[in-house]
Amino acid sequence: KIVSYLSDRKYSIKYLTGKQATEEQFKLMQTANPYFIHLATHGFYLPQSTKNTGTLPGTSAKSDNPLLRSGVLLAGGNKAWLGKPIATGKEDGILNSFEISNLDLRQTKFVVLSACETGLGDIKGSEGVFGLQRAFKLAGVEYIINSLWQVPDEQTSELMQNLYFHWAKGVPFEEAFFKDQKTLKAKYEPYYWAAFQLVK
Repeated sequence: KIVSYLSDRKYSIKYLTGKQATEEQFKLMQTANPYFIHLATHGFYLPQSTKNTGTLPGTSAKSDNPLLRSGVLLAGGNKAWLGKPIATGKEDGILNSFEISNLDLRQTKFVVLSACETGLGDIKGSEGVFGLQRAFKLAGVEYIINSLWQVPDEQTSELMQNLYFHWAKGVPFEEAFFKDQKTLKAKYEPYYWAAFQLVK
């Protein structure tokens, strides 16, 4: 649905799903200077107190760096997550926040993280949250939509479709997001829609 809405507005869309949505493809994307990125996948944040065997590549709950304890899973990431071997020369499919922070996304205006708990991280005094949102900010992104808890599939899909439908019709991105949250507020309890926040 989202692809059809934006294609109607003459955007050039690169749509990757399933086995195509690899960590390699994500990292290559920065060379195309994308205007927006939409990720619908699994997000994670491991508090430092979490018990972790240390088998998760590039991620450790023992690390002092919260950017190594948060990220998203891409194609193949479930293997690494479960401690299974990764093919030689391939990325593990676990894109952590530290890796994201080292990308050049200064031309990217919007990143939408349609996944669970993508707004979580360590809170560092008055410096804000260190996790995925900090990573994308360090990479140069202006607006980020993320979530504060595990989000339900059906209502999340409804919110995202409404967001892109209105944006494709010319409604400013911020206005479209808040408008669609109000629409869902009239239909559902806060749990179903209020996890998502817009960070500028």
